Amino acid sequence: MNRITFTLNGVARRVETRPDESLLEVLRNRCGITSLKDGCSPQGQCGCCLALVDGNPKMTCAVPAAKANGADILTLEGVSTEERDICARAFAAAAGVQCGFCIPGIALRAKWLLDHHSRPTRKQIAKAIDAHLCRCTGYLRIIDAIELMARARRGESMPEPSGDGRVGRSLARYQAGAHALGERPYVGDLTRADMLYGAVVLSPHARARVTRIDTAKAAAHPGVARVATAADVPGNRWYGLLYADWPGFVAVGEEARCVGDVIAAVAAVDEHTARAAARLVEVDYEILPPVVDPVAALEPGAPRVNPTHENLLSRSVIRRGDADAALAASAHVVSGTWQTQRIEHLYLEPESALAEPLGNGRLHLYTQGQGIFDDRRQVASFLGVPEDRVFVELVPNGGAFGGKEDMSIQAQTALLAWLTGRPVRLTLSREESVRLHPKRHPITMHYTAGCDAEGRLTAVKARMIGDSGAYASVGGKVLERAAGHACGPYRVPHVDVEALAVYTNNPPCGAMRGFGANQAHFGVEGCLDLLARAAGLDGWEIRWRNAVEVGDRFGTGQVLDKSVGARQTLIAVRDEYYRARRAGRAVGIACGIKNSGIGNGVEEWGKVRLVVEADGTVSLYNGYTEMGQGLLTVLVQFAVEVTGLPASVFVPKVDSTYALACGQTTGSRATLFGGRAVVSAAEGLKRDLDAGATLAGLAGRVYAADVMVNDTTPLGAATDRPKTHTAFGYATQVCILDDQGRVARVVAAHDVGRAVNPALCAGQIEGSIHMGLGYALTEELPCEDGMPVTFKLRDLGVLRASDMPEVDVILVEEPEPEGPFGAKGVGEIGLVPTAAAVAGALEAFDGVRRYTLPMKDSAAARAMSVGRIRRPEAGGRRPGARDRGPGA
Repeated sequence: MNRITFTLNGVARRVETRPDESLLEVLRNRCGITSLKDGCSPQGQCGCCLALVDGNPKMTCAVPAAKANGADILTLEGVSTEERDICARAFAAAAGVQCGFCIPGIALRAKWLLDHHSRPTRKQIAKAIDAHLCRCTGYLRIIDAIELMARARRGESMPEPSGDGRVGRSLARYQAGAHALGERPYVGDLTRADMLYGAVVLSPHARARVTRIDTAKAAAHPGVARVATAADVPGNRWYGLLYADWPGFVAVGEEARCVGDVIAAVAAVDEHTARAAARLVEVDYEILPPVVDPVAALEPGAPRVNPTHENLLSRSVIRRGDADAALAASAHVVSGTWQTQRIEHLYLEPESALAEPLGNGRLHLYTQGQGIFDDRRQVASFLGVPEDRVFVELVPNGGAFGGKEDMSIQAQTALLAWLTGRPVRLTLSREESVRLHPKRHPITMHYTAGCDAEGRLTAVKARMIGDSGAYASVGGKVLERAAGHACGPYRVPHVDVEALAVYTNNPPCGAMRGFGANQAHFGVEGCLDLLARAAGLDGWEIRWRNAVEVGDRFGTGQVLDKSVGARQTLIAVRDEYYRARRAGRAVGIACGIKNSGIGNGVEEWGKVRLVVEADGTVSLYNGYTEMGQGLLTVLVQFAVEVTGLPASVFVPKVDSTYALACGQTTGSRATLFGGRAVVSAAEGLKRDLDAGATLAGLAGRVYAADVMVNDTTPLGAATDRPKTHTAFGYATQVCILDDQGRVARVVAAHDVGRAVNPALCAGQIEGSIHMGLGYALTEELPCEDGMPVTFKLRDLGVLRASDMPEVDVILVEEPEPEGPFGAKGVGEIGLVPTAAAVAGALEAFDGVRRYTLPMKDSAAARAMSVGRIRRPEAGGRRPGARDRGPGA
């Protein structure tokens, strides 16, 4: 051990460190500083671990602890009370916080910037925070917040965060200030007395039979409390959201099916010891050729990837009318093959879980998952105990975007706690996170579309095949959604669509924001552009002639009888589209539609309990997850609107105190269904208050609402009037390039039903566009033999602040009768049309029609600062590769 001394937030500290210890580990683990987060250690590429070291901003995960000897270190905890207050109020007022995981590092960077520049420009602010990654916001409101900080520090007035909780007002996000200052803990910040730390052993091979696991050396390592393998699982080792096809541990004699498969888990006195012990687990593999091509996986004689299911996971079919005949009679017909890529969610908070034994055979699980009741069901089955023995509590996570629907390490953490009788916290590294959790589907789409002489669509025929990887996750539903959205928001009388989801040995693919709709739109919107050229129309006009209205049918055959705002969004962007064209700019346009609610015959719920507490607050329990989208805030607003009580009265909670199982927070449905339940429960409270009761007199009362929605029909149901979804959002986006071919501006008009919280609503759309631009231009997760070729954040291609163009969001309100106060979901549709709009703009710029994402060959992509992957040299070893051992 080495002894170092330094000053931390004005206090002299002396600590013992390991030779390989980073400054981040010292500050978090030895000094208790939790405003610093670990998002990518040791890359130094996310900015979450920023501290000021001798007055200079440093990524502490990349700084050896020994180099801090004698240093003066400042974190947010040591910033003056006045500056902390300004920071918290600025980020809350600007709606600059979503999940919040990245914000403390950015806030400290902002303090450093403003110490040196009292009046920075927006461009200077963006450049200053380029070292920081935010996956949620799109940076624009972060820059707004830093401008507010600058104003306040100069003694100028600053708007206060709004406390008006009525529907239609921009109530400040729940706990926004605490997020900005790093005061609100995430799972990885939680500690317990006598807590152990976990680590996992992952397969380094995409397909290999495990022939031996020897844990003796790991178990004998000093500080190790327990090593667990498949043999230690007391219950059902296999779990999954739709199919129980995913083993929590791969057993000896079984195949590892992807490079995220867990072979063993270790619990030890600290994380360093746990990871050192994990490296001592000896694993022998019989390496087998991986199945990495979904087309090859469907060939006769192809190896079966998963023992629970044939390689064809699902087939979704939509047929209406006679597409072949309609195409033959069309004035114009276009065809093409569009290809989208695998995408890493890259939420800033890696997977983490804490399991704490409660005695009497019960366990408290702290999870960041998107469905706490699904987590409880699967963990209880894994442990072989009734569900009521597992109490699950959500710790709102640092981003998810669909990637935390499936189990990650909840089961392994729970097992280690169960076996040791002690609390265990297990957190994945960034590489482990990338290898383990499901991704966005790469989908190959063969489209043929036709129109008449006036440019009105006659038919769409599409064949899609999606790579779902080694486990089902919700891959079948993603391809079902891609099929359903294959015609976009357009009136198409003849439809013939088939979509296949296929098992391979690639990383699993499941839910990610857009859920198949954005892939389908890249294809169908490309067809619209090609047909427009053939018919002599511009991009806006052909979409106007075909956009659905009330009474038209969606691609699935559902008659759209309410809240159809597609044409309204086109009207909202029309002037900007033509103004840019007249100015000689390269312009692209695309429309979008996205379901709100899973639908397709699924029974869905909104469940809420309002509990009046003795202290005069009202606990608002619901079954859906807060993951940065602002759900808890808008649920409070529904309660405020109904009861007239101040927003400060309501305290949102998500745990298993009450039976509020609603399934996953997915399908843009939490506001739609959770909001309806809040309204129903709040109406009961309102009646009692109107009758003269007071909150003090109602202490202990529980107001319950369980809202069931079961009127949707499965895809392909034998009915003339199917209802595949409860509601739909609509959008039109315009992408405008500058004279160098860079994305200069995006104009986005979105039908949101009712903007419950306009600032949070617009922020969701801005963040979605940020993700959509990366999807279009720079983001990808290529794999070789089933292993990602890189784990570096900049390689993965998520845009930085200086890469973001101007974004103008136009909120269109076409109230949804089935939604609370007319609201419907907006969390996903923001990126549905983006890639297609960019593709159209690029073609207008250089004459090249692009069919494959990301469009890295374009001037717009080359102008970005990220997404330049250097592939391994021929014969070189790929990341994570080794012939024996943990591969983690």
